[in-house]
Amino acid sequence: MLAGLHFFGNPSAKMKIIGITGTNGKTTVATLLYRVTIAMGYKVGLIGTVEHLVNGKKMSPTYNAPSTTPDPIFLHRLLNEMARQGCEYVFMEVTSHALSQNRTAGISFAGGVFTNLTQDHLDYHESMEEYFSAKKKLFQMLSAESFALSNIDDSYGEKMLEGIKAKKYTYGLKNEADFNEKIETKLIGDFNMYNSLAVYATLVLLGFDRQKAKEELKKVEPPRGRFESFTSPSGVLIIVDYAHTPDALENVLKTAQGIKSGSSRLISIFGCAGDRDPKKRPMMGRIGAELSDIAIMSSDNPRSEDPDKIIEEMLAGVRPQDLSKVVKLANRREAIQEAVKLAQKGDIILSAGKGHEDYQEIKGIKHHFDDMEEFRKLFPEK
Repeated sequence: MLAGLHFFGNPSAKMKIIGITGTNGKTTVATLLYRVTIAMGYKVGLIGTVEHLVNGKKMSPTYNAPSTTPDPIFLHRLLNEMARQGCEYVFMEVTSHALSQNRTAGISFAGGVFTNLTQDHLDYHESMEEYFSAKKKLFQMLSAESFALSNIDDSYGEKMLEGIKAKKYTYGLKNEADFNEKIETKLIGDFNMYNSLAVYATLVLLGFDRQKAKEELKKVEPPRGRFESFTSPSGVLIIVDYAHTPDALENVLKTAQGIKSGSSRLISIFGCAGDRDPKKRPMMGRIGAELSDIAIMSSDNPRSEDPDKIIEEMLAGVRPQDLSKVVKLANRREAIQEAVKLAQKGDIILSAGKGHEDYQEIKGIKHHFDDMEEFRKLFPEK
């Protein structure tokens, strides 16, 4: 595991690396941290789900990783390139899979951030406690000189800080915390208030000026596929989001409901991934149907599974009174077309689960597919 560390000369020791872990919000927090520090004039690297960036540019294809947190040798090679290009900071998403497989071995983290923990990846971790233990490994890696920042409003927030060496800090909006204030940004939704506060707290802990951090956060754009939106010429608001867990789906649907006006309707498109935790399927079905005016159940990445079978498992969780709101369309392109056909002026279409992804994995083959691209085709600019 430490081969990459020795071969590349411990590049993480030359930069301040911040690891961000949690079920939801990792990409938003890491990306905003990257964009704000870049805007402040620093040389910075980003390692994440959507892309790897260094100093405002995409890394060359040579550095494209097959997963959010790459394997140790690839990861140290990536960090070495960032150090070579003069990066002072690196913001890095750290997944539970990576932590349980020791992919981050040998990295010297200057700080760790915990966003939240909700049901996901139980096909791999088997229980929430095992999932939590994997996430906590990031905080157990931190030295006494590092900082640990945890969402105290999350049910696992306090536990994440127990028995670690790092300096402990908390953020939250409901409970007493070291950082407890609403930060003004372009992002929408209560869940993004937490993400923005996590970013602000991290910047302060890194020594950045508080007022300057707030000013830059007002201007920064959200990451691609995270509540990304546009309004069609016909007056329909289109939102694309990566929400693929019960908690995330509930958050984005409640946020979308909150911005409806008058008699407008919320039409949702969502599915569940194949070959992944089947226990969350009825939960996703119930939440999607309950919080939508029209719920179109479709495919996410079905992988080796039958998309119709996945939808039936989602339907099992729908309350009887919500069944009349459900439309089943396994073909995602047809689901998007149906949503557009149904939508009237003032309505909102929320397409959840795919976000930034530009592919669909079906029967072992990745086909090009991009939710936002599909919507743009149906609403060509005049």
